Amino acid sequence: MHVSQRRSAGLGLALASALTFGSSGVAAKPLIEAGLDPLQVTWLRAAGAALLLLPVAWHHRSLLVRRPALLVGFGLLAVAGVQACYFAAISRIPVGVALLIEYLGPALLLGWVRFVQRRPVSRAAAVGVALAVGGLACVVELWAGLSFDALGLLLGLGAACCQVGYFLLSDHGGDDAEPVDPLGVVAYGLLIGTLVLTVIARPWGTDWSVLGGRADLNGTGVPAALLLLWVVLVSTVVAYLTGVLAVRHLSPPVAGVVACLEAVVATVLAWVLLGERLSAPQVLGGLVVLSGAFIAQTSAPRRAPAAPVAGSPPAADGAQGPASPAGRLASGDGGRADAGAVPEGDTELSEGSQTT
Repeated sequence: MHVSQRRSAGLGLALASALTFGSSGVAAKPLIEAGLDPLQVTWLRAAGAALLLLPVAWHHRSLLVRRPALLVGFGLLAVAGVQACYFAAISRIPVGVALLIEYLGPALLLGWVRFVQRRPVSRAAAVGVALAVGGLACVVELWAGLSFDALGLLLGLGAACCQVGYFLLSDHGGDDAEPVDPLGVVAYGLLIGTLVLTVIARPWGTDWSVLGGRADLNGTGVPAALLLLWVVLVSTVVAYLTGVLAVRHLSPPVAGVVACLEAVVATVLAWVLLGERLSAPQVLGGLVVLSGAFIAQTSAPRRAPAAPVAGSPPAADGAQGPASPAGRLASGDGGRADAGAVPEGDTELSEGSQTT
């Protein structure tokens, strides 16, 4: 796939993931108001999605032997860790504060790539992260409910770290040496996450009669089962799958910044469907997040052309050229760029562009 086409596909998938993840709150809130506990809704979300994907998990059962660490990591961090830490955090600090801390994930991810993996990160990615975090502070109206509960802040930071794990593991599963079907990763991640959440949520105390009734969606009675189906199918299965694919088409830092749009989507949908008011700072913050996501996606590295450089000797028989796997990675034909890194020969670097 051409680099520009790959980037466009990645951005489309990242936006789809943000939209579908962002819609979960609008569908889940009426269920909570109808009598379900937030953790019970979380468990129903993960368990329902895992049940739907059982045939997929069986089809990819070889992954249990081939990549057990990846599956366990995805289930513990990307599914159970993010949600458990977030819900535990909002029990001690305001929702807006917890949401902002969770979405420090892209900034932490950028630091991981730069200082732990020691890969250069473009200035555009750093600026995009800074704008996204600042915009999110306005979207969640941080100043309206600032609280400094130490444990709550640590739990929120735990959610952010788990989010970093989600992006890194999503990228790791796309290793060209041993590619893993993203649907298989999501299926087993949800199964493992459900097992962990079962201990935390204790679903045996759920009032199942709520799902047989109707829930109020801004004055309109909607079947609770229909809302749950949306949360399971769209806001979980589709959201996770498009998110994993987006990381593999882009890079973890870029996909992470675009994922910040989830908070904006959730806020706008709550305004449209739940009648929750949007203030001027929230609108401005949403525009700033959009700007940050746009700037960050321009940092997606361009690969070197597959054609040999003029004057270079032809590859000898058996040598690694563009036809071999290593040659494809070097030339960019069919390979993936390193997560968040700017490869040698990138035109931005050749023009003297600085990196952070």
